[in-house]
Amino acid sequence: MADEKAAESLLPYDDWTEAALRQVMVRALAFAATNGVPGEHHFYITFRTTYPGVQIPPRLLAQYPDEMTIVLQHQFWDLAIDDAARQFRVGLSFGGIPAALVIPLDAVVQFADPHVRLGLRFRPVEPPETVPAAAPGPLTLVPEAQDEPPPADEGKPETPQVVSLDAFRRRPPPPKT
Repeated sequence: MADEKAAESLLPYDDWTEAALRQVMVRALAFAATNGVPGEHHFYITFRTTYPGVQIPPRLLAQYPDEMTIVLQHQFWDLAIDDAARQFRVGLSFGGIPAALVIPLDAVVQFADPHVRLGLRFRPVEPPETVPAAAPGPLTLVPEAQDEPPPADEGKPETPQVVSLDAFRRRPPPPKT
């Protein structure tokens, strides 16, 4: 039995799980947009600042050239989810200066609500490639290679990735002595 190898899935369970976890974040943000953040809940959202579609002030981009974490708790405004554009916007104050941020959902790499020890980490989503428009010209046919093996899929890990949620589970308090 120890020599058994896990069967490779023909179904994209990893992708489905990732999409479901992102939807948890979206629902939490949508709830907060409608009702505010209840009680002691608060959200930490880490996103890639250079992801296409991210809109933040240039001074923040200079300060956070790769990733930035924002906190949504008491002092934020205009939180809204745009499902069609797959992004959210929020107003926050940085050093007393108000700023409007627009963040695509795919730019988010972490979402946490420390009040309930919920933490979600997302695989970075590669932005869609934008192909520059080529000038029209004559078509050139390239013969297909006959004996070349198909290119290796470099984007997928070779082994399944397991995410442990143990760090975010509630633990009973230690016994009093």
